[in-house]
Amino acid sequence: MGRSLTALLVATCLFYVAVASSASINLKALKISGKILVAQLMQLASYSDDPSPSVTRILFTDNDLKGRRYIKHLMEDAGLSIYEDPIGNIYGRYQGTDPKAPSVGTGSHTDAIPLAGAYDGTVGVIGGIAALKALKLIGFKPKRTLEVVMFTSEEPTRFGLSCSGSRAMAGMLDASHLASLRDVNGSDFMTAAKKAGYGSSDYEHLLSLTRRRSSDLGYFVELHIEQGPLLGDGGLDIGIVTAIAAPAALRITFNGDGGHAGALLMPRRNDASLAAAELALFVEKAATSSGAGDTVATTGLWEVKPNAVNSVPREARLEIDVRDIDGPRRDSVLNAIKQEANKIAQQRRVQLAIDIINQDPPATCGRDVIKAVEWSAAQLGYTSRHMVSRAYHDSLFMAQIAPTGMIFIPCRNGWSHRPDEYASPADVEKGVKVLALTMAELAGDQDDDEKKVEL
Repeated sequence: MGRSLTALLVATCLFYVAVASSASINLKALKISGKILVAQLMQLASYSDDPSPSVTRILFTDNDLKGRRYIKHLMEDAGLSIYEDPIGNIYGRYQGTDPKAPSVGTGSHTDAIPLAGAYDGTVGVIGGIAALKALKLIGFKPKRTLEVVMFTSEEPTRFGLSCSGSRAMAGMLDASHLASLRDVNGSDFMTAAKKAGYGSSDYEHLLSLTRRRSSDLGYFVELHIEQGPLLGDGGLDIGIVTAIAAPAALRITFNGDGGHAGALLMPRRNDASLAAAELALFVEKAATSSGAGDTVATTGLWEVKPNAVNSVPREARLEIDVRDIDGPRRDSVLNAIKQEANKIAQQRRVQLAIDIINQDPPATCGRDVIKAVEWSAAQLGYTSRHMVSRAYHDSLFMAQIAPTGMIFIPCRNGWSHRPDEYASPADVEKGVKVLALTMAELAGDQDDDEKKVEL
């Protein structure tokens, strides 16, 4: 080997690697501890309506407010400036050197469905705070402002609406629809928000103050557990998300005449539950016939009335979830289900009502964000793969504002939304380090001319 080449390799290993990057980061100096992160996750998990290891934390309840106070405490400890909007999104910001440049955002949610676990969503909030804190501690000076956000109500548990905070940011939440929502006690969203210290004079004003635009948000990247087994099965460190599937949900109601199970003869029946059963089987067929493995459909909710063993069912209500990363393909499955429902209703002589609950657009992740995550994982020496997110996330709506991406870390057996949900301290630490470097890469620094990363 030539002398000059040897000298070049030694210099590369010991000092700097030239990269197409705007960030000068001392990777070894990043102070991110998986053990500390998990301890913080466990502290947040203690604010729960159900005992450990279960986590139940519902929007604007006492334990949600305790969790919010803890998140703000962590933001203050990280030296971030805190801002809360009227819908309840909480921001922690690290001011950039160019106040006119659109910011780089990260974050996720901390609300939890009943009897969930300690990692879903929360890794992205606590991890985002830790990433910004680590960058501040090493003296990184971002050109773009860095921000971490705790989104309000990613889960639909209280008001039946998922991703309330991010929908509002993206301008995809209608004021009249938000005003129409009620919880099980009949409370409306604004009443609950005001009781928690949020809210506004009216719904239009609330949404206008929550709205974000591409002029103030340049990129967004969310850290999350995979909620699937691919990374764990493959022994990989990082998932680089390229697309986020979105659900369309239908509520379908069949109504027959009902009657006594003994007295009503078979030829005279128009059994609503049998119509529903036929449709549920077709839902499976429609998804498997799409020609793509990314298409999934689920008939997850059934309500039959009068729900008595000696009565012919007179009403059956189904809620059907159809998801895909390809919007037209998903919608073709949705349309096929609606057509089949009409056909079944005619054949079984039942009345039919079809309501579209939601039909959100899937998202393709931003190319620059994907490249930044790829680069960051490689710089840190982590193994990775490209993958799609089949679960719903706030990033789906952030992608309507700015180029967006997601970083996945492995979780045990791919389990999520259950008490034994788990990610190891080592994997959490790796994810937060990739997030920190990705955000630094997207933000740039005040010394753009160096374009070096210290190893």
